[in-house]
Amino acid sequence: MGFEAIGIETALTLLSGGLVGFTLGLIGGGGSILAVPLLIHVVGVQPAHMAIGTSALAVGLNACANLLPHARAGHVRWRSAGIFALAGVLGALGGAALGKLVDGQRLLLLFALLMLVVAGLMLRRRAVGTAAPELLDGPTVGRLGSFGLATGGLSGFFGIGGGFLVVPGLIAATSMPTLHAVGSSLVAVASFGMTTAASYAASGLVDGALALRFILAGVVGGWAGMRLATRLGGARDRLGRLFAAILVLVALYMLVTGWQALAG
Repeated sequence: MGFEAIGIETALTLLSGGLVGFTLGLIGGGGSILAVPLLIHVVGVQPAHMAIGTSALAVGLNACANLLPHARAGHVRWRSAGIFALAGVLGALGGAALGKLVDGQRLLLLFALLMLVVAGLMLRRRAVGTAAPELLDGPTVGRLGSFGLATGGLSGFFGIGGGFLVVPGLIAATSMPTLHAVGSSLVAVASFGMTTAASYAASGLVDGALALRFILAGVVGGWAGMRLATRLGGARDRLGRLFAAILVLVALYMLVTGWQALAG
């Protein structure tokens, strides 16, 4: 690869990482699901499994960075988050192992279907928790474990953070306040992402240098997105619906190109 090609790849990586970070900062959960399509269709990462492994590393490290301010602000319920994450890590290990066995093109078709599901979830009214104190009785621990295992499995299989599922899962299991669910979800997202990345890295399917550039651009984009979000206020809900529509369009594009690749 010549210097010009490397420069173009770097520029596209920074642009894609910045876009994902900006989206996350602007509308919150769900934005990172664009990482895999951008890495494949914009940056040109191949094979598909390499894009998924690299995305998992970027998502995991990004969640670690975002966890710090939430922890300092007291928004993390560590015991609930730990149970959810521990069960989810087991799911992520199984999901990643299974995902690597699936043909890349078929995996991308399934990923496109997941994007349609995420778009539908973003259009629904989000669950809201209560200010009840943390109570870890038997049923609550069971719910945390089952939700964590299922979410971790999806995260490992597709190489995503899964925050759009972790937040409602934590609220459903414990009825914790939404702000605490967002902060606590980052423990799980970081654990799932790093577990998935480790599994893919063991198979030589992670580009660490590309992931680092993606993350650095994402930090800058996330800062810009959060700044804009504070100015827009209630308009964020409309932007969320717009983003859901964009997900649908990207998913349909991936479905069409995926079917064409399989048919060819």
